[in-house]
Amino acid sequence: MKKIIAITSCPVGIAHTYMAAENLEKAGKAVGAEVKVETHGSIGIENELTAKDIEEAAGVIIAADTKIDKTRFGGKPLITVGVQEGIHHADELVGEILAGKAPIYKSTETTISAENKSESENLGKKIYKSLMNGVSYMVPFVVTGGLLIAISLTLGGTATPEGIKIPEGTIWATMNSIGSIAMGLMVPILSAFIAQSIADRPGLVPGFVGGMLAANGALYGSDANAGFLGGIITGFLAGFIALGIKKVRVPKALQSIMPIIVIPILGSLAVGFVFIYVIGEPVALLFSSLTHFLAGMQGGSEIVLAMILGAMIAFDMGGPFNKVAFLFGSGLIAEGNYSIMGPIAVAICIPPLALGLASLTLKTKFTKTEREAGKASLAMGLFGITEGAIPFASTDPLRVIPSIVVGAMTGSVIAMLSGVTDHVAHGGP
Repeated sequence: MKKIIAITSCPVGIAHTYMAAENLEKAGKAVGAEVKVETHGSIGIENELTAKDIEEAAGVIIAADTKIDKTRFGGKPLITVGVQEGIHHADELVGEILAGKAPIYKSTETTISAENKSESENLGKKIYKSLMNGVSYMVPFVVTGGLLIAISLTLGGTATPEGIKIPEGTIWATMNSIGSIAMGLMVPILSAFIAQSIADRPGLVPGFVGGMLAANGALYGSDANAGFLGGIITGFLAGFIALGIKKVRVPKALQSIMPIIVIPILGSLAVGFVFIYVIGEPVALLFSSLTHFLAGMQGGSEIVLAMILGAMIAFDMGGPFNKVAFLFGSGLIAEGNYSIMGPIAVAICIPPLALGLASLTLKTKFTKTEREAGKASLAMGLFGITEGAIPFASTDPLRVIPSIVVGAMTGSVIAMLSGVTDHVAHGGP
């Protein structure tokens, strides 16, 4: 009986990874071949291929939408396709290996050069894969942090004139702190694993450092951090900087320390300086300009002001636009004006509530992972945690962000016209 080995992986690492594995195994069984599949799922690597498996294999099938290290398969017939091909065309892939039509994989400089050329031609696909890699690692932090905060507020919170407060020294206050830490790691994790997907392990440290910078506005003179959009920027910046340094030819004596010392240090410094002095300062200037702009809008059209505030809240979900609008409304509460914070509070809840409801009612439009994230998003929306929508926005920003912006604008305008007010900055509408 001929033996075929395979690897399956999808960006999220849940449904498609295992569907492709199952179909490849079935396809092999149908033609009398044994197919062993190593799955790279959200739980990690399972059914790992051994040196003996590789030696005995007639060929290798890689059905993955994430980066897979192929160096161990040198000299073997190898087919590389997307995970969808593994699901829908498993029979053809197995047949190609058994017919001896698969090209021999050679981990030589020529092959690497050809792969680099292919990757440059598919830059869009590489960017998409890297973004999905970051999102897949970020989602558990958003869900864990958001739900811990929501549970602690529900069970341990007390209504006060300043909003829902959790008494200090209680178990609920501790739970809230743990949730806040998990949420705080969201942007650094997103950035780190985008960079890791681009440059492998050497990109991890620069990506994480860049993500921490994006999440800490004080480092570049801003009262608001750059949010998840800043994390995406630092992730790609760190990844491509680390990849560029990796390609520099160095003496053999330095090769062993490049991935653990040289690339992390130089990459972190480069990302840090670029973000603080090139990207960070414009973010701080934008924060200041938007604050003055909104202050100048007072006394003008209420509908226009509500539309602007709603759009800002939903656009970056915790980033500078969101924070400017929130702090603007909070500042007016101190002056006794509660009519602005009302529309803002409504806009804050709309993205996570809308996406949570959509994922539960329109199940065929969302993956299993997105439906699970939707449950957490719904809970976060009830407590005014806009970040619950970030897993959806990160996965498909071009469609999700415009839709939630329009929804938040609409809700904000309705709230303004209906006279909705909010006397507290935190605690939900």
